[in-house]
Amino acid sequence: MSAEFQNPARGIRGMAVAPHALASQSALAILREGGNAVEAMIAAAATIAVAYPHMNSIGGDGFWLISAPGGDPVGIEACGAAASAASIDKYRALGLQSIPFRGPLAANTVAGTVSGWALAHRWSTDTLGGRLPVARLLEDAIAYARGGIPVTRSQSECVALKRRELETVAGFAETFLVGDTIPGVPAIGERFIQPRLAATLEHLAHAGLDDFYQGDLARSIAADLRALESPLSLADLEQHRARLRTPLALAHSLGTLYNMPPPTQGLVSLLILGVLDRVLRDDMDPLGPGYVHACVEATKLAFAVRDKHITDPDHMEIDPQALLAPRVLDAMAERLSMSSAAPWGPGPGPADTVWLGVTDAAGVAVSYIQSIYHEFGSGIVLPESGINWQNRGCSFSLDPSARNPLMPGRRPFHTLNPALARFADGRTMVTETWAATASRNRKAPCFRGSRTSAGIRKPLSMRLAGCWVGPGGKPAKHSSWRRGFLTTRSIRCVVSAMTSR
Repeated sequence: MSAEFQNPARGIRGMAVAPHALASQSALAILREGGNAVEAMIAAAATIAVAYPHMNSIGGDGFWLISAPGGDPVGIEACGAAASAASIDKYRALGLQSIPFRGPLAANTVAGTVSGWALAHRWSTDTLGGRLPVARLLEDAIAYARGGIPVTRSQSECVALKRRELETVAGFAETFLVGDTIPGVPAIGERFIQPRLAATLEHLAHAGLDDFYQGDLARSIAADLRALESPLSLADLEQHRARLRTPLALAHSLGTLYNMPPPTQGLVSLLILGVLDRVLRDDMDPLGPGYVHACVEATKLAFAVRDKHITDPDHMEIDPQALLAPRVLDAMAERLSMSSAAPWGPGPGPADTVWLGVTDAAGVAVSYIQSIYHEFGSGIVLPESGINWQNRGCSFSLDPSARNPLMPGRRPFHTLNPALARFADGRTMVTETWAATASRNRKAPCFRGSRTSAGIRKPLSMRLAGCWVGPGGKPAKHSSWRRGFLTTRSIRCVVSAMTSR
C-alpha cells in the first residue's frame, strides 16, 4: 500500500465499511465473536436498515458478491419481481402515462432484501461453517429500532427536502415526521425510534427470515399492501426466491474484476473499466482533462450498451459475459475519440442506495448493496410492520416496446452493482460508489489508483469506500485493530485497506 494514500486504516482481524458507524460496529462485533464476513454483513445490513432509513429498508432489494479463498466468487441476487397484478393495461386504465414515483402504485415489486439475508446465511453455514444464529445477527438492529438512534444530518436534510412530496403518502408522516410543529423535520441528533420495525425484526429473529415471505409476517405485509391498494399480493411474496448467480468477470491488466449480472448494470461498470484499461496511460494526470475525458467517453459507450441490452435476464437476447470478451472491448476502445465528445443518452433517472463492505481474518470478503431506489422508496410505511416499501418498480416503462416494460413477474432494471476485484498480486478488494448512475464512472479512479496512487491521492468529488485483504487473508504486519471501521458520510474520498505481509 502506497504511503500516498490518505490515512489508510488497517485491521488484523477484519474490517467493515458502511455509511453509518453503527452498521460498521455491528459487523465488527460479529467478527470479534468469531463470526465470518457474511454473518457480519447480515448484522451490518440489518443495522443500516434501521440507522439510515431514508436510503434503505428491509422493504427494498439487495445484491451480494462474496469472495472466499480457494473458490470462485459467488453472487446473490435478492431483487423482487413485479406483482402478478401489475400490467401496462391496468396502469393505462388509470390514465397514467408512466408509473408514479411515490405511493401504492409505485410499490409494485416484491422486496427481496430479507431473502438475500436468508440465502447468505445458509451459504455461510454450508460453505464457511458459520455458526451464529439469525437472532444474534439482528440483535443490534432490534435494539437500535426499539431504543432509538440519533438522527443523522443526512436523514434530517433528506426529510426536509422530501417532506412536501411525501407527507401525504400513507405512513410517511407518522413514521418520519416528528411532533406537531411545522415542518416536523427531526433535528440532527434527535432520537429516532421505530417500535413497529423493532417488533418486526424481533419476529424475524425468532420465526426465521423466510417468515417475511411465507409466514405470519408475510400475511401481515400482504394485508397492509392490499389495504393501501398496492398491486402486490401474498402469492407474490410466497413465490419470491433469492438466487445464487455467477458474477460477471473482466480480465484486466491488474487482475480479474467482478460485478453482478443483469438485471443490474454491473456490466456497465466492467465495460467502463475494460475500455479505460485500453486507453489510459500511466503518465496521465487523473485530474487532468485527458483522463477525465476518457472516463466520460468510456461511460457513454457503456451506457449505450446498457440502453440497448440490459433488462431482466429472462428477456435478454445476448450473454452479457460475451460483451466482456477482449475483442469486444478492443473494438469499443477504438471507437473512443480523445479529441471529440459523443452525445449523452437519456439515462435511467434518479436513485440512491447504500453500500457496505466486510473482510474477515480468513480472507472472506463481501461487497453488498441494499436499496429502496429513491429516498424513502415509495414513501409508503406499512402500518402493522413499520416497513418502508421500495419504489424500484417505477423504473418500468408503460411502453410495451421499451427495453424494460412493466410485466407481471418481470424483474426491474437495477442501477445497483457491488464490485469485487482479485488482483494479480494476490490481494482482494471489495468496493463501490453510490448515487445511482454516476457511480459507474466513479470506479475508474479507484482501479487506476491501484496502479498509480495519484488516482485517489487528492480529494475528488465522490463518495468511495472499499476493503482490501492480502493473499490468503493475511493482514499487514504492523496493522492495528483499533481503526477497524470507517464511515464515509463526511469524507469525500475514502479507501480502507488490509494489506499483505
